[in-house]
Amino acid sequence: MVHAIRPTGVESLLGEEELIVSKTDLKGRITYANDVFIRMAKYSYAELMGAPHSLIRHPDMPRCVFKLLWDTLGAGQEIFAYVVNLAKDGSHYWVFAHVTPTIDEVGKVVGYHSNRRKPDLAQIERIKPIYKTLCAEEARHANAKDGMRASFEIMVGLLKQQGVGYDEFVLSL
Repeated sequence: MVHAIRPTGVESLLGEEELIVSKTDLKGRITYANDVFIRMAKYSYAELMGAPHSLIRHPDMPRCVFKLLWDTLGAGQEIFAYVVNLAKDGSHYWVFAHVTPTIDEVGKVVGYHSNRRKPDLAQIERIKPIYKTLCAEEARHANAKDGMRASFEIMVGLLKQQGVGYDEFVLSL
């Protein structure tokens, strides 16, 4: 879903004890949003239900991180990531996300569950230049998929250089 919300540069901060919770179906469409998510995203519950979670994707968030997220979830694993989200009014908010597959009683993945909390500001300052580099690489390509693949290769190279997996990298910031 493409929307014309433009970032304002205004940041909203999640409270220290607050937790954003959402659930999606297998296609990433929102099936549940808690009150904190609704307040931070500035959409109504009705607007969020059934909408793709990408509704809150900020343009400063590299697409390759979402590729990694979906690849990891597709493999039945959980993932941690720092994410900047775009609210309906153009403000943004940073979160430390933990996304897991939702498994039914017979072991089948039936959706996804995400908990997000306030990140450490020092970690955000360390991830911002990395995300800026990845977004710049994505923007260098006329084709969005080519840009995402190129930035994904940069990210994979960074992880190899440091000798860590993505979760280890995120948790080491």
